Amino acid sequence: MRPAAFLDRDGVINIDHGYVYRWEDFAYVPGAVDAMSRLQAAGYALVIVTNQSGVARGYYDEAAVRALHDQLREDLARQGVTLDAIEHCPHLPAAQVARYAVDCDCRKPAPGMILRSAQALGIDLARSLMFGDKPSDIDAGRAAGVGRCVRLAKNGEPGTDLVDHLDLPRALDALGIPPLPGTVT
Repeated sequence: MRPAAFLDRDGVINIDHGYVYRWEDFAYVPGAVDAMSRLQAAGYALVIVTNQSGVARGYYDEAAVRALHDQLREDLARQGVTLDAIEHCPHLPAAQVARYAVDCDCRKPAPGMILRSAQALGIDLARSLMFGDKPSDIDAGRAAGVGRCVRLAKNGEPGTDLVDHLDLPRALDALGIPPLPGTVT
């Protein structure tokens, strides 16, 4: 069993403009792609776990989420990064779209997305990492039994959980995940 790096999407991989669902609105957080390359090179499976309540709010549909994720996979593959899984939760208990008004086990801080992908991929949760920018990301990782949960700072605020870093590359430095050959961190 290998470890995984579970990554929240909005605010960790891409700049969180609020309810990003179109590729033309998607912009990587500086250093995120290189950080994913480092994690992959260090032997971590890469798994995105993202709440997408915009579906439940009626802002966009699940087809739009899947289309964005397909484009994300393709773009990362061109850059040498392979995503092992992308899990999304479209639910929201007080949803405007009735069929998504569900109190589920997948909406973070619940651990369902992490647990399902770990089972499907044969992941060793105790050796895994969770990176998020919100307390709910960290709570989901802890509830799933992820060995190390790292809250990245948001909007200039220091992170508050386990590792105190502004961005993913500096968090990897602190965790001792080596840089890629020929790069400077």
